[in-house]
Amino acid sequence: MSTVGRVVREQELRKTVLRDACRENMEAFPQDKESSDKRIKTVLHQLLVDDEHGVIYCFINKVACTNWKRFMNALKEGEPYPDLMSISRTKAHDKKNLRSLASFSKVEMEAKLKHYTKFMFVREPFVRLISAFRDKLLSLNQNYYQGLSRGLLHRYGNMSDTPPTVKEAVESGIQPTFYHFVQHLLDPQTNRRLFDIHWRQIHLMCQPCYIEYDFIGHQETLDEDALELLTSLNMEKLIKFPPAYQNMTSPATLSKWFKEVPLEDRRKLYELYQKDYELFGYDPPYTLLNITQ
Repeated sequence: MSTVGRVVREQELRKTVLRDACRENMEAFPQDKESSDKRIKTVLHQLLVDDEHGVIYCFINKVACTNWKRFMNALKEGEPYPDLMSISRTKAHDKKNLRSLASFSKVEMEAKLKHYTKFMFVREPFVRLISAFRDKLLSLNQNYYQGLSRGLLHRYGNMSDTPPTVKEAVESGIQPTFYHFVQHLLDPQTNRRLFDIHWRQIHLMCQPCYIEYDFIGHQETLDEDALELLTSLNMEKLIKFPPAYQNMTSPATLSKWFKEVPLEDRRKLYELYQKDYELFGYDPPYTLLNITQ
């Protein structure tokens, strides 16, 4: 089977898995019946729109988000499309450059959701979580250090006195551990419905049970999926999507990160992200959860 044929077949499988999981979820939780309109309303700012090409992208942080926003910026600029890597990260993430579905009237929203090509890209949930932790809490990011890391060190690391800047903290070897981060996610005092966008559950960000996406890409098959999406838009010869880079965070490294996390907490964390695993066809991390397949 050709690569294109394999990707097309995989798309059909992903959509079937999603539809079945959505139906089972609605049957399992009949009390959780917010209206479709209300659920869609919660994600309008995640949906980026290009009217010229009839495309809607639901962006998920830590899933090639910067490059897909570069793609949306390129669509806005029009032909000849710029090289995606020539678009700066700052410009890609500048909210003024791209229009979200929230900026349209209700009638326009409904029409665009019905007729435009809608796509999203997902990632193995625990791998995405670790990637977010590495990127935001183990880097020289003063905002996250001040807003979250110091609190993790105080509450879960029993550190009453921490350096005022992230630079001083890193130089002193003072950083939150991944288990501190997991404790924060599991803490009853943490508002889980308002998780930071970099580790908020994917299904809450894109509502795939209420919005019918035409294309669901996976980070794990980014190169093939990106090419197939561009082909479906008749743009494969006009725009080249940057190749996936070898990420330090992968399914193979999960055991290393979870080494200090107790089994009970691993299982609780899985429950938080279980819908993402089920909706997008990812197998549970059986070894981490100490369960048999």
